[in-house]
Amino acid sequence: MSASGGTRAIVAALLANLSIAVAKFVAFLFSGSSSMLAESVHSVADSGNQGLLLLGGKRAQREATPQHPFGFGRERYIYAFLVSIVLFSVGGMFALYEGYEKIKHPHELEHWYWPVGVLIFAIIAEGFSFRTAIKESNPLRGKKSWKDFIRHAKAPELPVVLLEDLGALVGLVLALVGVGLALLTGNGVWDGIGTLCIGILLILIALVLAAETKSLLLGEAAGAEVVQQIETAIVAGDTVTGIIHMRTLHLGPEELLVAAKIAVHHDGTATEIAAAINAAESRIREATPIARVIYLEPDIYSDYEAAKGPDPEATPGGPAAPPADH
Repeated sequence: MSASGGTRAIVAALLANLSIAVAKFVAFLFSGSSSMLAESVHSVADSGNQGLLLLGGKRAQREATPQHPFGFGRERYIYAFLVSIVLFSVGGMFALYEGYEKIKHPHELEHWYWPVGVLIFAIIAEGFSFRTAIKESNPLRGKKSWKDFIRHAKAPELPVVLLEDLGALVGLVLALVGVGLALLTGNGVWDGIGTLCIGILLILIALVLAAETKSLLLGEAAGAEVVQQIETAIVAGDTVTGIIHMRTLHLGPEELLVAAKIAVHHDGTATEIAAAINAAESRIREATPIARVIYLEPDIYSDYEAAKGPDPEATPGGPAAPPADH
């Protein structure tokens, strides 16, 4: 992800949500609409979420230290995960509570033109923010569907802003429908039902965000296209005859670890093999600039050993070795 692109989308969302939050609170004070209160809290939570994303991006830029030799790139994943928690608790759960209270104790809306006017303004502002997020995401999305882009993006900011803005737009429409039905029927229960729908929507979005950012926190491999680029770069020289096995891991959205055992000629000298490894590393970095940490282990390829298949005990997370007999 382009850091500048992600920042533009975040800032646009932040400015939109701050202005919308103020307008919604004013509308709530004049009308007493629970949908407006839920939407106000939602906009405040979204503003805080954009602040968390900006903070995560800033902290991720710190230099590596002896205690954290691979840097702090994953801070962006941590703060994106915090966003999902805030959206679930402050946004979704509060809306469910407010909707329940409104249904239990309904009252007629006052000064209806305030919530209607503010909701229309909010839809326009959120539409601008959503358009900015789409515009910044399209170059990175390429030919992928929006679902695949959100599921497989290694940088969390744009998917988070996209889902937040989408949820905000749908939530505003739900609030407008709830307020409209309450005005038409004179029954404030519809306002509460609209609030409940907003809460359910926010919780669903928060769960999707939590699942995706959890996967990034656990550590994801590079995408298939990037893996193909790296494999092609490794075997492009004369000395490396093949890849025995390779693993990749994202240390951050723009930082990739590459570890591979490569096959070399059995009669190569140490000098030739070292030169081949250095050349392969240069080709990898040229083909995939985000490959910041590269470990290549030379070995002699053996058809007999390859036929045994991978060793599960050599795989992180594989079964532990049986205890030794005493």
